[in-house]
Amino acid sequence: MKVGVLALQGDVREHMSSLIACGVDPISVRRASEIAQIDALVVPGGESTTIAQLAEIFGVYDVIQGRINEGMPVYGSCAGMILLADEILDAKDGQKSFGGLDITVRRNAFGRQVDSFESDIAFNDGSAELVRAVFIRAPWVERVGDGVEVLASIENHPVAVRSRTLLATSFHPELTGDFRIHRYFIEEVARPALEKVK
Repeated sequence: MKVGVLALQGDVREHMSSLIACGVDPISVRRASEIAQIDALVVPGGESTTIAQLAEIFGVYDVIQGRINEGMPVYGSCAGMILLADEILDAKDGQKSFGGLDITVRRNAFGRQVDSFESDIAFNDGSAELVRAVFIRAPWVERVGDGVEVLASIENHPVAVRSRTLLATSFHPELTGDFRIHRYFIEEVARPALEKVK
């Protein structure tokens, strides 16, 4: 399985390290030719408007959107969640997303940078062990569409969701040394989706 990490802006290196810890040999991608060669994609945290703008500048916005529509497995963390959402609240004027995930997210829902925090939360992957979650100017989900499964919540707001081949978290598991979310993406989202294609 070839897994790419979108390397336009954000915490690319940390996601690469997390994937390596899960036994995957990831590649950083920023060109259409590179994205055409991968089986699955991770969209990192960072600044969602900047990532979308850079995706257009690098000529990969439509490519990524097309691959998502075709069923490519994608995991988005924080800004990545915003970029996968079909609807964004408190968006900047003209802000775009790749879409594909039938959710409504609110940008910076937990507050500004100074309001960042960490919390141990339950994650619905069959384990009773809590996941350490780092929230940095994080979004939360305000509406969940049909077919979207809530995997984790905090303050009664979903912060991890899944729909078929798409996984999104409003927190940053790549900053904690806990690889359960990345492992879940590989084993429970990406691998089964790719096996169906074969």
